Amino acid sequence: MEVFRLSRLKYISDLSGKGAAIKGARWNSIGTEIIYTASNRSLAMAEVAVHFSLATIPDDYYMLTIFIPDNTSIITLQVKDLPPRWNQFPHNENTQKYGDDFVNANKHCLLKIPSVVTRGDHNILINPFHSEFSKIKITTQEKFPFDERLFRP
Repeated sequence: MEVFRLSRLKYISDLSGKGAAIKGARWNSIGTEIIYTASNRSLAMAEVAVHFSLATIPDDYYMLTIFIPDNTSIITLQVKDLPPRWNQFPHNENTQKYGDDFVNANKHCLLKIPSVVTRGDHNILINPFHSEFSKIKITTQEKFPFDERLFRP
């Protein structure tokens, strides 16, 4: 399986989850290291673009293609499995518990979850502490310019 991640040049080789742990996010609390990826390039772009305007978007993003062996352990959450208002903005602590529990249980390497940004697509969260993590590799890193039409007023 291939998954995708937009990363700034400074962090292009960092698959540690430490960035997510600094502030926390929808699927992890502060202190919980987890790696956010997307099932396709468009979703990876959309997940980043929702946080910026044309004036504030950095110009040093790269699209990473990440190889994950097909036999890597995965757990999938469906919308019906999630708490009410799981997709609200800003996110709440209810969804963070899912990611925290996933990492702490350490039973699976991957957690497939519905995207908030693009209905019908999925994010793949990676547990950097799982024994299968060592088989996950970045295969390509390509400069990624955002199309300015995405940020029209």
